Amino acid sequence: MSRPLRLLMAQQRAQNLLRELGINELPVDPVAIAARHDIIVEAKPDTAQGVSGMLLRHGNTFGILYATHIESEGFRRFSIAHELGHYFLDGHIDHILPDDGFHASHAGFVSGDPYELEADQFAAGLLMPATLFRRALGKHNPGFDVVKSVAATCRTSLTATALRYAELTEDAVAVILSTGQTIDFCRLSGTMKSLREITWLKKGMAVPRRTVTARLNADPARVRSADRDEEEIDICEWLGGNRSVSATEEVIGLGSYGKTLTVIACPTLVEETFRDEDDDDEDNEDLIESWTPRFRR
Repeated sequence: MSRPLRLLMAQQRAQNLLRELGINELPVDPVAIAARHDIIVEAKPDTAQGVSGMLLRHGNTFGILYATHIESEGFRRFSIAHELGHYFLDGHIDHILPDDGFHASHAGFVSGDPYELEADQFAAGLLMPATLFRRALGKHNPGFDVVKSVAATCRTSLTATALRYAELTEDAVAVILSTGQTIDFCRLSGTMKSLREITWLKKGMAVPRRTVTARLNADPARVRSADRDEEEIDICEWLGGNRSVSATEEVIGLGSYGKTLTVIACPTLVEETFRDEDDDDEDNEDLIESWTPRFRR
């Protein structure tokens, strides 16, 4: 099975779980979900660098520890939801924790391990289910303010919310996570992808030098203090391509996380080949259904 399909199925498993539990409003409480399955959740302040949480096993009893080194309620909730992903997703326990012990996770879309990525997608689907998330987007103007508003509704981090926003919105947006002058992660919305001959930003590429993001990143004190800046730009400054489109670049420091989050929005860009989101959802459900019988529930 292809990786994109596995990631899609991980999100779908989370949303199916919400339906099974009768949860149909935001915010979703991952600790309450764990408690309903007799999984104890506790904080662990002294986790190793980069470890977001742990799934513990003793026989058929499970527990979750979450890291506290990043002072973000949203990150901690996402970390708990990530461990729930390992618990609920088919094949994860057998792979990561077949015997008594613990599994240390790296949540937050920073790991290339397929099991960690699937657990991240499960967490996104659990805390930000598609239908409720789209409803929360409402009539907000595209850009950082809608990310901030929906993050407060979902009680999720700005980073996780921005990535979900790019995935589900009809707006033309790009979301970039960066450290210093290096790009860590980028996600383009479907409408932004409609621009022709653009440069696909990848991990390890340099942040464009003359951007407001590059200027903020050059000052670690501004990053630590969660400073915010914005600038009117041409989208070509980030994505290249052969079409000049005005855009707003907004960037915010992520405090002790040491990274910055950039949201670029092009309100005037309209996708030329728009597909109705309901058709997409039906296609995805049909694709998932065609694979589901091959895996245990």
